[in-house]
Amino acid sequence: MIEIRFHGRGGQGAVTAASLLAKAAGLDGKYAQAFPAFGVERRGAPVRAFCRISERKITLRSQIYSPDFIVVLDDTLLGLPEITEGLKKDSVAVINTKSRPQLKQKTFCYDATSLALEMLGKDIVNTAMLGVFAKASGLVSISSIEKAIEENFPPRLAEVNAKLVRTAYERTE
Repeated sequence: MIEIRFHGRGGQGAVTAASLLAKAAGLDGKYAQAFPAFGVERRGAPVRAFCRISERKITLRSQIYSPDFIVVLDDTLLGLPEITEGLKKDSVAVINTKSRPQLKQKTFCYDATSLALEMLGKDIVNTAMLGVFAKASGLVSISSIEKAIEENFPPRLAEVNAKLVRTAYERTE
């Protein structure tokens, strides 16, 4: 089982990203679950969401404490201890940033903010980061992420977000 923890700020779409990732994994024939960490979240406050992906049924129902991957939607959160809390030596970080943070784990950095502003006209990076995650992890197909977006967004939003996720996927090294 692979465990992914999303970090973002309220309103950036971390919960939506985790849900879309779980749906995409399901479309790829895997078992998956996604859920948020509830609390006093509000727009701009740090939030967490979780996703598990497995080849077998998932019966675990707890938060994710030692993730295999973290996806950070906002690099201003990197100074918070909960971002790296529980990371293993072989965990992988996928971070929306223009800089190159110094983490002990393998890190994929991508400027999803600039891409989202260019394509959406808004700083909403969750779908772009799913494209980066798909390329970095190989856990889900980009076509399944696009299909999950198409099934869960209104047509106009689905079209531009599917292009955004594909572009981020193709540009990730």
